[in-house]
Amino acid sequence: MRNLFIKYKPYYSDSLKLAIPVVVSQIGHTLVQLSDTIIVGQFAGTNALAGISLSISIFLVPLAIGLGISYGITPLIAQHNGRNNFAECGKLLSNSLLLNLVTSIVLFAVVYSGMALLVDKLDQSPAVVAQAKPFMFLLSLSIIPLMVFDAFKQFAQGLGFTKQAMYITIVGNILNILLGIILVKGMFGIRPMGIRGVGISTLVDRCLMAIAMGIYVLRSPSFKKFLEELKLRSITFISLKQLLAIGMPVALQSTFELSAFGGASILIGTIGAVPQAAHQIAISLASMTYMMASGISSAAAIRSGNYYGAGNHYELRLSAISNYHIVIVFMFSTALIFTVFNQWLPWLYTSDKAVIHIASQLLMVAALFQLFDGTQVVGLGILRGMGDVNKPTLITFISYWIIGLPIAYLLGIFLKLGVIGVWFGLVSGLMASSVMLFVRFRYVSEKVRLINDLKI
Repeated sequence: MRNLFIKYKPYYSDSLKLAIPVVVSQIGHTLVQLSDTIIVGQFAGTNALAGISLSISIFLVPLAIGLGISYGITPLIAQHNGRNNFAECGKLLSNSLLLNLVTSIVLFAVVYSGMALLVDKLDQSPAVVAQAKPFMFLLSLSIIPLMVFDAFKQFAQGLGFTKQAMYITIVGNILNILLGIILVKGMFGIRPMGIRGVGISTLVDRCLMAIAMGIYVLRSPSFKKFLEELKLRSITFISLKQLLAIGMPVALQSTFELSAFGGASILIGTIGAVPQAAHQIAISLASMTYMMASGISSAAAIRSGNYYGAGNHYELRLSAISNYHIVIVFMFSTALIFTVFNQWLPWLYTSDKAVIHIASQLLMVAALFQLFDGTQVVGLGILRGMGDVNKPTLITFISYWIIGLPIAYLLGIFLKLGVIGVWFGLVSGLMASSVMLFVRFRYVSEKVRLINDLKI
């Protein structure tokens, strides 16, 4: 073990230096939903909490598509930076901003119109649907500033600048929590807004974050040499195609996973409002740890892209394995927390004892899938950095839609094991994804090594 640690120590340090700010930044996306869930659960009741769950489960798919497309710039920036092609970085940012803006407007229109048409036909509680509709409009509108923020954030992170997005995210989430409490509860002379209040606070938070991140990137001296080609004329079909060639498969990967979780939420909603509220509590906590692991994955993608662009297979492999080690240690720790505190964590959200009882059971299942969830997302990040996105997309589809969701339906609905059965189906999908992605990484890295050996 000591020799292993010495071998990987420089890579642990390098990865953590990048990963920790990205982790905090990634948590920001989940903290918005987490804080919304806690505020609504404490001040607006169980039906409103279930309404949040329904809205988020529907919103997860367009959010995954949008963030996936915005991610296309990061490995390309990392590879060009590894080759010292600085001018290409500015060109990519020009194209990414346009692509993200257009995509976010389309997603907002589709989500809002689709919500009005479909939500009444999902066999959900009418009281829950009534709570979900106004929140969904504001949540879907917030994807526009979120994707503008993400274009600047992914650009900076691709160049190894990760701390600034972290600071902006921390301040933004503090604002979101304070404004959410004021609007939901009704303070300082403001009429209580209920679930609408957290929708407004989320929208305001994301608008301010987009403005702050844009100002930082455009005015920082650190990016001056990279932004010389940040011009309208730099927008070309070829560059947009490059971004989409990575962004669309990444979007599909996230969509397959998150839509399976969203589908599971809808399945649970047919069981009742109490199981659905309990599911929202457990999934929001599991999402928090997932986003932390996703930050490690982003750092892995950046370093994999750097080494891949420089043609350095040996360091690429050591860096990749070090990120697997980091995420295993981290997710084992979070699994321990879920196990020890499963009876207490749900009290953060609600005082409804029926909801707490089910949520505490779900947290034990969540502890079981922590390692699989962490290793699969790191595997995706490493492969993205190497430009390998198509086969991993197929792997995620098979894992979640051919294995995970059918087993969730079989156990939870057909065999009547309820919400616990649905969650064990999700565990099976995560386990399949984790194993197949690691096998894919071993295959691709060995292939890269052989190609480099032939060049030498």
